[in-house]
Amino acid sequence: MVQEYMLALGSNLGNGRDNPLETITLATQELAHRSCSLRRVSRLFSTPCFPAGAGPDYINACVRVTYDGPPAQMLSLLHRIEADFGRERQQRWGSRTLDLDLLACGQSVLPSDQTFSHWHSLPLEDQKIRAPQELILPHPRLHERAFVLVPLCDIAAEWVHPVLGKSVREMTKALPADLCAQVVPL
Repeated sequence: MVQEYMLALGSNLGNGRDNPLETITLATQELAHRSCSLRRVSRLFSTPCFPAGAGPDYINACVRVTYDGPPAQMLSLLHRIEADFGRERQQRWGSRTLDLDLLACGQSVLPSDQTFSHWHSLPLEDQKIRAPQELILPHPRLHERAFVLVPLCDIAAEWVHPVLGKSVREMTKALPADLCAQVVPL
């Protein structure tokens, strides 16, 4: 069954032969070569490394795609593309050659409202060291991250979070203005 997905792309290291800007551009093209139909692509943005001081600044973007497969299969595809670009999963929230995050699949909440709520309300100190062993959708930190929400406004400003009941535009406006100002279009 064909479903619509929203994805975030980020790179702050490049992949060894391409800089982060080229890596994001090539990764977007790679999605189209791997059975994804690109629907919308945001502008590219320069964003401070998260967390602050963890490495060079990032290039970020968001895309809307359709894909004929369930969310777990989409996540597997994203991990394969990351690996093809030299991604090694060594440190949570560390520098990356390529980071492809599955943000949402339509209005799906996976695996359950209860599991989403648990990860959504996890304290920051626990977030730094714990990662879910299963796919959580929508991404439980989506509403907190200007480096995701600002590009997402380019392609899905009116999408409403199925749990929080707020649009991407509303979630972006709820962030501190100084955080959004750090997300600079290229």
